[in-house]
Amino acid sequence: MSKRIGILTGGGDVPGLNSVIKSVTYGSTELGWNVTGLRRGWEALTHIDFDDPASVKRYVEPLDRQVTRNIDRTGGTHLHSSRTNPAKMKTLPKVCHGQTFPATTRIDKKTNEEYVTYDISSHVLRNIGKLGLDYLVAIGGDDTLSYAAHLDRLGFKVVAIPKTMDNDVRNTEYCIGFSTAISRAMNAIERQRTTIGSHERIGIFRIFGRDAGYTALYTAYATSIRCGIPEYHFDHTKMVELLLKDKRDNPSSYSLVVLSEGANWVGHKLTEYGEPDAYGHRKKMSVAEDFSDALRKIEKEETVVSDLTYDLRGGAPDFVDRLVATTFASMAIDAIRDGLSGRMTAINHGVYSLEPIPDPALGPRKVDVESMYNTERYRPRYDRKLGLPIFLTKP
Repeated sequence: MSKRIGILTGGGDVPGLNSVIKSVTYGSTELGWNVTGLRRGWEALTHIDFDDPASVKRYVEPLDRQVTRNIDRTGGTHLHSSRTNPAKMKTLPKVCHGQTFPATTRIDKKTNEEYVTYDISSHVLRNIGKLGLDYLVAIGGDDTLSYAAHLDRLGFKVVAIPKTMDNDVRNTEYCIGFSTAISRAMNAIERQRTTIGSHERIGIFRIFGRDAGYTALYTAYATSIRCGIPEYHFDHTKMVELLLKDKRDNPSSYSLVVLSEGANWVGHKLTEYGEPDAYGHRKKMSVAEDFSDALRKIEKEETVVSDLTYDLRGGAPDFVDRLVATTFASMAIDAIRDGLSGRMTAINHGVYSLEPIPDPALGPRKVDVESMYNTERYRPRYDRKLGLPIFLTKP
């Protein structure tokens, strides 16, 4: 039977998203299905005004083999993205004015001020009906997939594909974008070694990882440097002593450390700023700058601080991300053909699998400190890997 498949990307972009979009489109058309691209993520289903042709053009794009033929050669997302949460809208879209939706009073954790959010899922379901969709393929991280799970509970069929450079989505060991992020971070750090060494300084790198330290941990693993992760608050004095020792022992008289954006040390408060996004997250001030300031207060050492965050998003995916993205897309098509819903493509114990879309109440998947992070040396653990899959966090 012919089906109409919707596909969207939400949250931050990562290399590999276009490989998913293309492969879902190719696989669907081979089966005689139609594919509708929903632009700007969940916003397409909250803000579209079917009485306004410009709005329809902005949010809806029919996809076929010709449209998606070469999009996998670049990074970003052909369908664009946004951080929109239809279950917690602070402001109702114009098209929803005059309608009534369930409202919830919440408290801002930072300001203690009350604010109201609206769950406009009924409006989303009506728009899905107007588009004639039978299934939705949602590509995203924890936040995007949390609403995918909500939509599935409401009775609409959803298949999810995990993507995030943080690699912290539950029920899978790997998320699209992770390998490319590590490759880019590794290359950036290796390039900067010459400058940092030439000036005999301490290099401090900030990298993605608001709640989980996988990106910093694997970057440190590949570059053999120290790291700080959100799951373990390190001792600042001890970290400085280790970096000074590295610098003394290095013939070029420099040392390096990479810190997750959510990393912290004992006694330090990581500052957030700006308005919370649709999922309640504020931007964090640079922990690398804070660490550098604290270091210079106790040691007369010059530092080089580099923010590696958004540079990692750009460009085409590496081999691993293109491979996994294409395979996840094919798995999603198989799941739809088999009539499955509420499932997420995944890798577990080193093999491809279909898992339930994670329960958002559980939060992000965390680094297992005991098995992966050396709390004495502030480095990844390199030992006891025999028999373990490449991305398995704990046996």
